Amino acid sequence: MKRMILIAALLLASPAFAVQPGLGFGENDHLDQLFAQMQSADGAGAASAEREVQRIFRQSGSAAMDLLLARGLKAMEAKNYQMAVWHFSALIDHAPDFAEAYNARATAFFQLGKLGEAMADIEMALALNPRHFQALAGLGVIQEELGQPENALKAYKAALALNPHSQEFKDAVKRVEEQLYMMH
Repeated sequence: MKRMILIAALLLASPAFAVQPGLGFGENDHLDQLFAQMQSADGAGAASAEREVQRIFRQSGSAAMDLLLARGLKAMEAKNYQMAVWHFSALIDHAPDFAEAYNARATAFFQLGKLGEAMADIEMALALNPRHFQALAGLGVIQEELGQPENALKAYKAALALNPHSQEFKDAVKRVEEQLYMMH
């Protein structure tokens, strides 16, 4: 029950005042501008803003930590998920306020079928950065896997609210809405 309350609080948290720890002076203001651009820009402008947001989310503020992230992502590409977990865990040990590290490790855990660990890391990523739309989408994927389409839909809609031009998020919302319609 506590976990569901935490998830609900994360989904309902206002992203307007979200601050990503570890960003340099002015970077959070820059993120605010990019999110506004994602909301109002056409498809190409929104896609450009999204790429910039993701670039900022992947910056730890330390070259050594960025290297650990890169190594973990490379292990993911090679489908060596256990090694990815190892790299991301080392990254989290050294940079416990870096939301992207938790999001990345959640993906690796998910690929290993460790849904509990993946969910815990998604919760941490969202606690550190409530505007992490990829983490919200990951929450949706996990909720679908757990047979919780209502919760998946909430997560996907929250991701879509932050990134309304994402075809991936639109498709996920549509798929789960259709699934729920067929169930009722």
